[in-house]
Amino acid sequence: MKVPAHNIYVHVPFCIAKCNYCAFFSRACENPDWGDYANKICAEIDFWGQKLGRIDVPTIFLGGGTPSLMPVAIFNQIIGAINKNFHILPNAEITLESNPKTLGRDKLRDFISMGVNRLSVGVQRLSDDELAWMGRRHNVQDAIELINVAQNAGIRVSADFIYGIPNDTPDSVAALCRKINELNLTHCSLYELTIEPSTPFGRQKLTMPSNDLMAQMYVAISETLNLPRYEVSNYAVAGHECVHNQNVWDGQPYIGIGQAAAGRILIDNQWYEQMGNGDTFVPITNQTRATEHVITGMRTIRGCRLTDDVKNVIDMDWVRNNPKMVQISENRIKTTSDGMLVLDSVIEQMVK
Repeated sequence: MKVPAHNIYVHVPFCIAKCNYCAFFSRACENPDWGDYANKICAEIDFWGQKLGRIDVPTIFLGGGTPSLMPVAIFNQIIGAINKNFHILPNAEITLESNPKTLGRDKLRDFISMGVNRLSVGVQRLSDDELAWMGRRHNVQDAIELINVAQNAGIRVSADFIYGIPNDTPDSVAALCRKINELNLTHCSLYELTIEPSTPFGRQKLTMPSNDLMAQMYVAISETLNLPRYEVSNYAVAGHECVHNQNVWDGQPYIGIGQAAAGRILIDNQWYEQMGNGDTFVPITNQTRATEHVITGMRTIRGCRLTDDVKNVIDMDWVRNNPKMVQISENRIKTTSDGMLVLDSVIEQMVK
């Protein structure tokens, strides 16, 4: 059986509170049954170990929810199960998502001793009033303190932010970016606020910025943030990009562990759509997988690899006739700056 290296995503569904914009699979729970959760996660890991063999694992990403809520002993149990079943590469990136107020200096030190070498901090905004409006439980000082503690611990640190909230303008977003610059981050993510009907924000009649205004904010980020963009919503000093996300965007296989976690498994050159908790495991065609690769790869500055499968799903005539939107270089197809502003439309037109 031929099975390449697979990245691993572990979903942790618990939060101290649901934010007003959140549509992810998560639930507020003051006292989760961590033992039951860990047993189920480890059983899934054992299953994939038996199915795939002792394959290499280049990255592990614990997302949520709020993974930093979990006891360190539970994290150690999960990492131990991965290590028992697979070969975690010596330089593997191991990321833990976190929220301020859920992670202190001592607990972070313990996570690091168990293998965490990258922390992603959910900051969202640098205004206490805006954080309260979003339903966040931390304030700005809480976020800054966690970032400083993690930076001083010597691990890689990223922070997430949201823009495009009601009353946002290019000037307000530029001001946010100037505040971000003061944090001396080597990686950050800025996501456009998306209103989902099932959320508290979705049930309110919010007046959102227009598409044109959002495009201006997007440009303002590029012009103000000290970090260069390497993906639609992600910015980093060269060499500090999120390896896990880059691998997934570039079409590498990955395993989703836990309910609602998505994966793409590759066995004997056959791709499978996979969902954690044993919810889905079905074969997909190379054409479907190539289309997914285009959708994710074109979000990045380096673009999508032009493999034979990818070439078969792209309208190359359209590509050649639209050099202002897309370019081909070093066997990759990538979006131009103009194309990135209308990325969804570009992908819709270039994919057959």
